[in-house]
Amino acid sequence: MTAIASEASDSDTPLRAIFKINLNGKTVSIGTVGQAYRFITNLSSIEWIEFRALHADAVATLQRAAGNAILTVQATNALRALFVRAKLL
Repeated sequence: MTAIASEASDSDTPLRAIFKINLNGKTVSIGTVGQAYRFITNLSSIEWIEFRALHADAVATLQRAAGNAILTVQATNALRALFVRAKLL
């Protein structure tokens, strides 16, 4: 795992919204950069293939937001776009 990915995965930087996603009958709450990064990177890349561009954008913005809290608005927007398109919200 690269240093950037590790930083993003461990980040406690709050997002501008808390996403509540129903997954396999359970509600998953995502409220930090680290939670979001782990959620979208732990799933197999094949599961995100249909949303490749949105997924890549969300991963990149989360990595940047882990190091710069000012970018959490962009990260939140990128996640929202991905989750809406994937019909998770």
